[in-house]
Amino acid sequence: MVSSYKHELTLTAAGLSLIAVSYGLARYAYGLFAPTLRTEFDLDGSALGAIAAGSYVAYCLAVVASTAITTRWGARAGALAAGTTATAGTALIASAPNAGVLALGVVLAGASTGLASPSLADAVSRVVRATRRDRAQSVVNAGTGLGVLISGPVSLLAIGDWRMAWWAFAAASALATLWIARVVPPVKEDRARGLPVPLFPPATGRLLPAAATLGLASAAIWTFGRDIAVRDGGLDETASTVVWIVLGAVGLAGAFTAELTSRAGLRRAWSAGMLLFAAATALFALATSSLPALVIAAAVFGAVYIGLTGVLILWGTRAYPTAPAFGVGVAFLALALGQAAGAPLIGLLGDLLDLRAGFLAAAAFAVLGVLFAPREATTTYDFGVRSLARVSTVPPERESSADRA
Repeated sequence: MVSSYKHELTLTAAGLSLIAVSYGLARYAYGLFAPTLRTEFDLDGSALGAIAAGSYVAYCLAVVASTAITTRWGARAGALAAGTTATAGTALIASAPNAGVLALGVVLAGASTGLASPSLADAVSRVVRATRRDRAQSVVNAGTGLGVLISGPVSLLAIGDWRMAWWAFAAASALATLWIARVVPPVKEDRARGLPVPLFPPATGRLLPAAATLGLASAAIWTFGRDIAVRDGGLDETASTVVWIVLGAVGLAGAFTAELTSRAGLRRAWSAGMLLFAAATALFALATSSLPALVIAAAVFGAVYIGLTGVLILWGTRAYPTAPAFGVGVAFLALALGQAAGAPLIGLLGDLLDLRAGFLAAAAFAVLGVLFAPREATTTYDFGVRSLARVSTVPPERESSADRA
C-alpha cells in the first residue's frame, strides 16, 4: 500500500502524537515526577527503580503482544491498543491513592509504548512511499522528544497538584487515540502469517545486544535524571524541570536520524552516538550541582537517545525487510529488557552508595555498547549501496507491485 503524500503526512503526524503521549508522557514523565512521587508515597530509591522496572517489563510483554496483534489484525489494532493503554495508565496514576495503585498505573502506562512502536513502524512501512519512508520513521520516533518537552511546562503549571498534570496527560492520550483511529488505515491486503524465517537473521547478533546495552545505560537519566538533580545537586523544582524540558526539546532533533545515518552509515552513527551518550550520562554524575552543565548533558542525552532509537528502528526494519513490525519489536524488546535490568540496579547503587555511582556505571555500559555497532560501515541492499533515505524496507518486488497499484 502506497498512499497520497497528504495521507502520508497525516499518518506521520498522528504517529508522532501517539509516540509523544505514550513515551514522552505515559512512560518517561515518571522520571520527571520521581522526586514528587518519592515524597508523596514515601518511596526510596530501590522502590522507585522497582516500579520503573515493572514498567519496562510491561513494555517487553507489550512488544510481543503488539507484534502478534499487528501481524494478525494490522497496525490500526496495535496503535489503538497503545493509545487506550496510555490513557488508562495515566488516569490510574492521576487517581492513585497508594503506592500499589501508582505502580499499577506506571506499569500500564509503560505497556502503551511497547504496543505503539511495532504497529506504527508497520503502518509507516506500508503506507509511506520508499523514498520518504525512513524520514517518516525518524519523525514519528522523535515524538518522544515532543512528549518530554510538553510534560515539563505542564508539571510547572501543576506545581502543588501533580495529579492535575497526569489528568492532562490522560486527556492528551485520549485525543491522540481518536486521531489514530481516523488515520491509520484498516488492513486490506493479505498478511503473512507466522514468524519470519529465519527467526534471528545474522544482523540480530549485534542488533539485540546493542539495543539491550542502550536500554541499560538509558535507565539512569530516564528514571533518576531529575531525582539526582534535586537530591544530590540541590536544584529547585523549576530549575530541574527546565533541564527536563531541554532534554525533550533537543530530542526533536532525532527527526533527522535518517539524514544523519544516510551520510555517516549505521556503524559510525551508532558508535559516535553511544560515546556521546556515555559522556552525557557521566556529566550528570560529575557536575550534578551545575545547572549549565546539566542543561548541556540533558541536551546531548535527548538528541542522542532519540537518534539512537531511530537507528534501532532503521536497523530492525532492515534485519527483517518483510516483517518490519517484528524487526522493530525485537529491537525494542531488547531495549526494554536492558532498561528493566538497569533501573533497579541503579536505584540499588543509589541506596548503597549514591546515585552518582549508578550514573557512572550506566556511562560505562554505554561505552561497552560501541562494541556491538553494525559491521557494515554503510547501508546496503541486494542491489547496491544507497542512502538510507532511499532504501525500501520491503523487497523490490513488493515495492514495484505496490507502486503499480
